Amino acid sequence: MLLNRKSVELLAPAGNQAVLEAAVEAGADAVYLGGKQFNMRLHRGDMNFDNAALKNAVAYTHAHNVRLYITINNLISEEELPELQEYLLYLNEIQPDAILVQDFAVLEMMRRLNIHIPLHTSVMMNTHNEAAIERLKEYGITRIVVGREMTLAELALFRERTGIEVEYFIHGDMCISESGQCIHSGVLFGQSSNRGRCLKACRWAYKLIDEQTKEVLDEASPGPYKLALKDMCMYRNLPELIQAGVSSFKIEGRMRPADFIRRIVTAYRKAIDRYLSDPCGYTTDENDWQKIYNDRARDFTTTFAFGQPDAQAIGFDGKREPRFFSEAVKEAGQQDDILLQEPAILDRAPRTARTLAVHAANLDGAKAACANGADVVYIGGEAWRPNRPWTLEEIRQAIDIVHAAGARLIVDTPRTTMRRECGEMEPWLHALETLRPDGLLVSNLGSLKLAAQHTSLPLQADFSFNLFNHAAAQFLKNNGIALATASLEMSFPQLRALVENSPLPIEVIVHGAYESMICDHNIPALSLPYDPWGHPEFCDRHYALYDQAQEIHPIRIDQYGRNHILFAKDLCLAPYLDKFNGIASYRIEAQDYNAALTGQITHFYRQVLDSIAAGQPSCNRSELARIEAQSPRAFGIGPYRFRISK
Repeated sequence: MLLNRKSVELLAPAGNQAVLEAAVEAGADAVYLGGKQFNMRLHRGDMNFDNAALKNAVAYTHAHNVRLYITINNLISEEELPELQEYLLYLNEIQPDAILVQDFAVLEMMRRLNIHIPLHTSVMMNTHNEAAIERLKEYGITRIVVGREMTLAELALFRERTGIEVEYFIHGDMCISESGQCIHSGVLFGQSSNRGRCLKACRWAYKLIDEQTKEVLDEASPGPYKLALKDMCMYRNLPELIQAGVSSFKIEGRMRPADFIRRIVTAYRKAIDRYLSDPCGYTTDENDWQKIYNDRARDFTTTFAFGQPDAQAIGFDGKREPRFFSEAVKEAGQQDDILLQEPAILDRAPRTARTLAVHAANLDGAKAACANGADVVYIGGEAWRPNRPWTLEEIRQAIDIVHAAGARLIVDTPRTTMRRECGEMEPWLHALETLRPDGLLVSNLGSLKLAAQHTSLPLQADFSFNLFNHAAAQFLKNNGIALATASLEMSFPQLRALVENSPLPIEVIVHGAYESMICDHNIPALSLPYDPWGHPEFCDRHYALYDQAQEIHPIRIDQYGRNHILFAKDLCLAPYLDKFNGIASYRIEAQDYNAALTGQITHFYRQVLDSIAAGQPSCNRSELARIEAQSPRAFGIGPYRFRISK
C-alpha cells in the first residue's frame, strides 16, 4: 500500500471557535462540530455553534484547506422535525463537507429535500455489518464511523469488501455499551444518551452480586466502578491503524478546551506524518508520548482494537474519573399522575379487539402465551443463559403450536449481527423460508437487508432501531418494514405524536424485563476469575450489579457472550393501557419469565385489553399486585413518568 498525506485524515473535535482555530493550527485535516441543536453534546449552553458561527466555521476551515463536518447525530422527536428541515436547508446553503447522522429521519428528509451533502454515519448508528453498509450507500453514505466493538482486523475486512471509508476513534472518552443501545439515562432521568444528554450511569459505583442469593462476589476487586471504561488511546498503535485501512483518525472531545486539543492534535499530526514519510523507519516519539500520558484525564486502553478487552480496560478505582454526572437513584414505580393526565393516543381506525404479542423464552413459554390469549408469539433472537438458542426443530414445533392456537408466530433475529452472526443468519434464513413462520423481527439495517434478500417473509422492526419519529418510520416502510416497535425511552407525549403521524403501524412494549444497555464486555469476568475452558457454566449464572440506591440490575449473558444489563424494575403499563388506544400491537417481553408467570401475565393483559375494547376499561390492581409479588422484579413505568425525553 503506497502512502501519502491524503492516505489518512486526522479529524479533530471543536466545541467553539477558539478550539476550532487551535485544531486547524495544530494540523487537523478535518474538524467536526455541532450546532446548538441536533447533536450529542448538549449539556453545556456555552458550547457548540449557532447558525452564524457555523457559516463562519465553514468559511474559516475552507480558507485553510481543512474539511468541516457537522454532527446531526442524535435522535429526533416528532415535534423537532420542522426545525430539522429548516436546519438541513440552512446547511445546504453553507455546504459543510459532510453531515454525521444517527436518525434515519435525516436520510429520509435529505432525500426528499434533494440535498446533496456527503453523509457519514455516526458511531451512534451502530453500523457493524456489510449488509447495513450496502443499504446505507444507497442513501448517500460515503463513510461509516465503526462501532467501538470492532477489531482492526474486522474493520480491515469491512473496508476491503465494501469499499466504504472507515472512521475510527483513536483518542478520548469511550462508552462501555454498544453505541445507540444504552437507554439508562433516558429511562431513569428523562435525559437521553441518544439525544445528547447522557448522565452516565456507567460511571456509578456498583457491587457485583449473585442475583438470587444477593451474595457480594467481588469483595477483592480493584474497586466498585465496574463499567467505567478507560479512555481510548491509539497513539502507540498508529502503524496498525494505517495498515488496517482506516481513512479517518477521530479524536473525541468536543467539550475539551483549546489548549488540550492543540496538544493532542499536534502529537498525532507529527506521528502520522513521520510514519507516512518513512513507514519502515518509524518509531514512537517517546517525548510526545510522555506528554500525552501526563496530560491524560482517565487512564488509557485500546478497547477492542486488538481483541476482547480484559480488566485492564476498566478504571475500577475511580481515582482518575474527571466528573460524575449523576448518582444512582430509585427507579420509578407504577403510580404516576402525569401519565394519568395525558390525553389518549388518537385511534385512527377504531377496533373491536387489541393485538397482544408475547416474546417467549422457550416452547413452554410459547404454549403458555397461546393458552392465555396471545395473538402473536415472538421467539428467537438472543437466548439469555442458561436458556439455549432456539433450534430449527424447536422453531418448527413452535409454529405448529402457535398456529394450532389460532395465533401468529414471529421469529426474532439477534440484536447485534457482526460477521459471525451474519454468516450464521444466511443459511438459517433459507431454512426459515421453508418453515414459513408468519414473519421476522429484525434489529438493525443489516439484518433487515439480509432477511429481505433471503426470505419472502413479512418484516418487523424491533426497538433497537430507536424509532422516534414518523420520518424514520417512513424510511423503515420504504425498506420493507410492515410494523415497527417504538423506542423504549420515549415519553408518552412523544409516543403519541409518533403513533398519530406514523405511516407504519406501531408496536409498543407494555410489560416485561428490558435492557438499560448491551455490552460486548463480559462484565462478571472482568471482576472474577473466569476459565472458559474448564468452567463454561460461569456464564449460566445470574449475576447482577447492585448500585448505591440499593437497586439490583440483573445481567443476562447471551449465546454470543454479550451482556445485557436490565433495569431494576420491569416495565408495567397495565393500569394505563386505555391511553394507548391507537397502537397496533401491545408486546410483553417475557423471555426472562418462566412459563407459569408468562401465562399469568398474558392472561392479565388479555383481560385488560378486552375490557378496553368493550368500552369498559378496567385493571384489577389487587390481581396485578399478586402477579408483581411472584415476578422476579418489582414493576415500574420507566420513561412514561416524564413529559419529554430530552
